[in-house]
Amino acid sequence: MPLAAWLILAAGLFSIGLYGVASRRGAIGILLSVELMANAVNLIFIAFGRYRGDHLGQVFTLFAVALTVAEVAIGLALVILLHRVRRSDERVDEVRELHG
Repeated sequence: MPLAAWLILAAGLFSIGLYGVASRRGAIGILLSVELMANAVNLIFIAFGRYRGDHLGQVFTLFAVALTVAEVAIGLALVILLHRVRRSDERVDEVRELHG
């Protein structure tokens, strides 16, 4: 496949993730959308690495996946904490009410 096809696919995935972040009110949905956006960026790293003929894109992707896993772990911990404190459906707009 040519590079342009991979970039179009990644742009589509990123756009879907961006729409999900903008339209969701639940924290889990927002985390899933951010994950989709991160995977689109990883796809771009790998596509450019293959286009250039080296493995640098794969190395960047491994580091990005490690950072994304840490981000998701912290985000999920915050969602669980929010659920324990508020007993709500994890609506993001209620997080400001927890400010002490």
